[in-house]
Amino acid sequence: MIAGRRPPQDANDSHAPLPRTFFDRPVLDVAPQLVGRILLRSTDEGPVTLRITEVEAYAGESDPGSHAYRGRTARNASMFGPPGHAYVYFIYGMWWSLNVVCGPEGHASGVLLRAGEILTGSEQARKRRPKARKDSELAKGPARLATALEVDRALNGTDLCSPDESAPLRVLAGQPAPEGAVLSGPRTGVGGDGAHQPWRFWLADDPTVSPYRPHQPRRRRNGLDAGRSGT
Repeated sequence: MIAGRRPPQDANDSHAPLPRTFFDRPVLDVAPQLVGRILLRSTDEGPVTLRITEVEAYAGESDPGSHAYRGRTARNASMFGPPGHAYVYFIYGMWWSLNVVCGPEGHASGVLLRAGEILTGSEQARKRRPKARKDSELAKGPARLATALEVDRALNGTDLCSPDESAPLRVLAGQPAPEGAVLSGPRTGVGGDGAHQPWRFWLADDPTVSPYRPHQPRRRRNGLDAGRSGT
């Protein structure tokens, strides 16, 4: 596994939510250690579980690729909150993306959940993603992941460490990826000074991992870059 500060000892019960202390660490320690963990989405239709296979780290106000690079706004306020909470944002006026807030409150770092394997509740995921050609594509990419799990702005700020089994969204300990199985490289779609940071982490040879794509500027009508795709 990618080197980093070890997770807390109480992050080993595979069926329990990860403790807040897991997320209250530097984002580059948290991100690779999220690979293999379980995301549990509870709805009135029943639960959907997803094994996280791909993530990206964003280091807040010190990271040109982050939404928080220029400080706090109404949009990114959840990033400045306590660790272990969700930051959900709308991208390109079309899709939702799900992120996990990390580090001390006020620091604004986070991990974008880019892809995962649907373990249970695949019928629900297929209803939400009817154009997916196969199960490995149900949550292959951040927008697809959010759609398959019915994640939208209503879940922004949700406590992902809640002990309440009826909580809408939690991250369970699961089984962290084996040592050496997590690879790293540049983040997808990030341009400028943050383009080459190797802060994307993924499970090697897993079919649910999304393809890497370099930054391609999106143009508004006035000719300006449409902005960052990260968190």
